Amino acid sequence: MNLSDYLIDQQGHDWSTILADWAWLLPTDLTVWMVNRFGDLIFVPEDGTVHFLDIGAGSVTQLAQSREDFSMLVDLWENADNWLLISLTDGCVAAGHMLGPGQCYTFKLAPVFGGQYALDNIAVGDLVVNYSLLAQIHRQIKDLPDGAQIKLVLDA
Repeated sequence: MNLSDYLIDQQGHDWSTILADWAWLLPTDLTVWMVNRFGDLIFVPEDGTVHFLDIGAGSVTQLAQSREDFSMLVDLWENADNWLLISLTDGCVAAGHMLGPGQCYTFKLAPVFGGQYALDNIAVGDLVVNYSLLAQIHRQIKDLPDGAQIKLVLDA
């Protein structure tokens, strides 16, 4: 398995701008390390630990104590598949859903609203728009109980 087959090329992206709408959830000083093809971010804050921003779920989870620790953990199939969405990415590629520059896989119905991690719920979308849209949604619903009625207001 080649990890780069499951990652988005980070070159040419202004990550401080892309992540601005996620400031409510992320540490102020972080290094973007990897971005899977669904836009989920693997990052390293100042303390050197490795964390995962799941933009579909709107959550941050610590994955490892260090980059070296992460490198060993990602060799386990279950971790690699969960963090990089390998099986789902392979399905997207097999279905002909190819990504161009500045694109990522997106969910037609976000997982937070009951959307499934399944091929029929995936589309190709703009990376920057996807980050902004999901951040705004998660910020507005973060303190609501499951099943609450919502009215979303998206910033222009």
